[in-house]
Amino acid sequence: MSEPAKSRVRVTQVRSANNRTKDQQATLIGLGLGRLHRTRELANTPSVRGMIAKVKHLLKVESVN
Repeated sequence: MSEPAKSRVRVTQVRSANNRTKDQQATLIGLGLGRLHRTRELANTPSVRGMIAKVKHLLKVESVN
């Protein structure tokens, strides 16, 4: 049988991590980002959503079907 479709989210870093707190910089690295215009597709889980919320002012977030 096929697996149910899992929700995904595409995050792109649009603002620099310079002059941000160490925990915000670490959160970006945890999301697989860290440089401008880098994009990752991640599973839409509560832990990922929490990380996105912490640095939402640095990201562009899109839903992926």
